[in-house]
Amino acid sequence: MSAVMIARKVRKWEKLPGKNSFCCDGRVMMARQKGVFYLTVFLIVGTCSLFFAFECPYLATHLSPAIPVFAIVLFLFVMAMLLRTSFSDPGVLPRALPEEATFIEMEIEAANGNVPAGQRPPPRIRNVQINGQIVKLKYCHTCKIFRPPRASHCSICDNCVDRFDHHCPWVGNCVGKRNYRYFYLFTLSLSLLTIYIFTFAIVHVVMRSVDSGFVKTLQETPGTVLEVLVCFFTLWSVVGLTGFHSYLISLNQTTNEDIKGSWSGKNRLQNPYSHKNIVKNCCEVLCGPAYPSVLDRRGLTQDDLPVPASTAAQSNPVPQTTKTTAPLIPNEHTPDDAKSSIADSAISHAEKGSPSPKKEKPPTPAKVPPLASPETDVEASIIIAKEKAL
Repeated sequence: MSAVMIARKVRKWEKLPGKNSFCCDGRVMMARQKGVFYLTVFLIVGTCSLFFAFECPYLATHLSPAIPVFAIVLFLFVMAMLLRTSFSDPGVLPRALPEEATFIEMEIEAANGNVPAGQRPPPRIRNVQINGQIVKLKYCHTCKIFRPPRASHCSICDNCVDRFDHHCPWVGNCVGKRNYRYFYLFTLSLSLLTIYIFTFAIVHVVMRSVDSGFVKTLQETPGTVLEVLVCFFTLWSVVGLTGFHSYLISLNQTTNEDIKGSWSGKNRLQNPYSHKNIVKNCCEVLCGPAYPSVLDRRGLTQDDLPVPASTAAQSNPVPQTTKTTAPLIPNEHTPDDAKSSIADSAISHAEKGSPSPKKEKPPTPAKVPPLASPETDVEASIIIAKEKAL
């Protein structure tokens, strides 16, 4: 059975390559591996729920009602930064179109020349100068583009990300140019929230132990024990991660560059992106402009969908056309059969209107303009009929 290709309009996020998942009609963009992200949400929400259930009522009564209020504000800020980091485009670069990829391949072959058989071709790189420093742009064989400075290809999401920092499974997304500041604010606020809950959980146990004893306090508030254990084991990792990224921000450096030793070690190269000032580096990373996404995820594009010929014929029937004796549109040419019918009707009308038959004279040929219209055709046929009648 033959198939017919029918074009339909779809959102661009439905046709984007890579290993990302989309929700809310392309507004939410995440990695496909989201199990650890759900664990992060469960730990934060669960620990805060235990704190609000066991510690906050006692502390609000005996210490200050501002303690649960501040905890709620801090919790909401942490969740907002987490969701903003996880659901946003980190700075994914679009892949080259087939025509663009072919043109780039031709440029590379023209620059490298003919490589003898058995020899490895030279690396595909381009050199650009940034603040007096030569920076190499590497070619991505997957995306078929020369990556911009500081960009890298994420093997988990299978995309090139601008100013790639790292792929974080705890947030379920890459961390790059467009969501790095939100990631840093998430780690910073989560460190403060962990310290806050851990501190007041211990204060709660100490205050209640004075009245009813330590063992009885633990029996009455089992959630406090769980909170202290969770906060104790997560405190060091979260605070350490925040400190590490604070160090990177002060140098205007990414995690990927620090691991590879791009501006240190054997290379002996200076970081061309650093302003040699901690305040300026922090302002550029945390207070810089918000960069728009270059993917246009919710834009429309056409997709060819194969449909059986019988189904296409049923869904799109061919309209039947009927012949008309008069044109429906001005200056439209009348068909030949319509012209003959008009001429016959004009002749019969002329014969009825004549009082007595007269001797017929040979008709003289009528001059028809090269571009005839329906009105001129009717007039010419009436003249011919009158001449015949005479």
